[in-house]
Amino acid sequence: MSNDLLSKGLSLVRGWFEPPPEKVLERIRDELRECADLIGGEVSARQRAAKLAKTYAELDENGRRAFLRILLTEFGPEPERIDAAYDAYRAARGSDEQWQAEAALRESLRSPRSRILTQFSASDAGVHFLVDLRAELLDFLRDDPLLAALDLELQGLLASWFDVALLELQRITWHSPADVLERLMQYEAVHEIESWQDLKNRLDSDRRCYAFFHPRMPSVPLIFVEVALTEGLAGDVQQLLDVSAPLFATERADTAIFYSISNTQKGLRGISFGHFLLKRVIDDLRRDFPKLERFATLSPIPGLVRWYRAHPEALADAFTASDWRRLRAAGAPEGMELLQRLLETPEIAGTEAWREALAAPLLRAAARYLLATENGRALDPVARFHLGNGARIERLNWLADTSPKGWRQSWAIMVNYRYEPDKLQDRIDAYERDGLIEATSAVRRLAR
Repeated sequence: MSNDLLSKGLSLVRGWFEPPPEKVLERIRDELRECADLIGGEVSARQRAAKLAKTYAELDENGRRAFLRILLTEFGPEPERIDAAYDAYRAARGSDEQWQAEAALRESLRSPRSRILTQFSASDAGVHFLVDLRAELLDFLRDDPLLAALDLELQGLLASWFDVALLELQRITWHSPADVLERLMQYEAVHEIESWQDLKNRLDSDRRCYAFFHPRMPSVPLIFVEVALTEGLAGDVQQLLDVSAPLFATERADTAIFYSISNTQKGLRGISFGHFLLKRVIDDLRRDFPKLERFATLSPIPGLVRWYRAHPEALADAFTASDWRRLRAAGAPEGMELLQRLLETPEIAGTEAWREALAAPLLRAAARYLLATENGRALDPVARFHLGNGARIERLNWLADTSPKGWRQSWAIMVNYRYEPDKLQDRIDAYERDGLIEATSAVRRLAR
């Protein structure tokens, strides 16, 4: 591609960034061409990929955007070759030559940039580099949507390299390598791990922690789940996270509570591991603890308060006349003043009497939110994950997470999603096909 055409391409996004000097752009082109030419064996491929990764890492943000733009615009498939292969395929349809023509058409669509990206798969560092590169690419997409084509190609490659069949399920313990434990603390996304003592508590004998690892990223947990062994459903995350609580006698356990599930790599967004992780973990727990009867989560509802901020009339509708009488008796503000405070500063719940009076209407609001759908899918992102993996909404829990974060996102309400292994596939099919949300009768009554 000529420099003029490249300049036209770059001008499309010149409002967002100023490309680096032409000398830098030429160096980028030269190194990309070396990789595209596929000269030498695996050792050469590793060396070229390492050199290219070093070049990218040394660039500033504008340089990295230009790098990705060149990769997109100058190293795509050849249109003339695609046209010829497509014409040949159309002419061969219905004949014995059709399948050879189909293979030729497929090969014509394989771009030089795909060959470049594939060279990184030869080393651990290269695969990790591409995962990180895609994470950055996702950020650039907000200002430069034309990079979406490159993102789709990279996501497709990563999806094949990170197929669940290639992943290893490992239990993480207090004796796991230090770098794995440090990453566990770093990547925990649901309930922050505040100290080494906190981490040790989460890995104690009445707990389990499992993660998927990739052979090319052996010390990086891609997704992990933290499990507490309990007697009955847990409804208070503060108790689960209490480092001073005594150890639970696991021989009494009849329930496994998944209280935190964290994806760690933004660059693997859109590549799903969660369903397979939970299924494998349930199988592992059933083998080790045959008396377990229930497998459930204690999950946040991160979109609850945010959704009602956008729909205040729906929150008002969740309050009945008897709710207002109890609130007046508790000394709470009247009408819109209280609703406004709940939406703007949801952690303000006043006295214990306030909290008791707010339980019924806010639990009702939460149940209605969780049972609602948009375009055949649950409104809440965590609900979409668990319902899409075959769980049902089992129970709502008031004051289950009274941390500042818990109040801000869901008025301290949490939810149990229950996994019943023999019903998972039927529920997955019903949710995917009809948007059917499985919930207990108690949850449905609460939503009335």
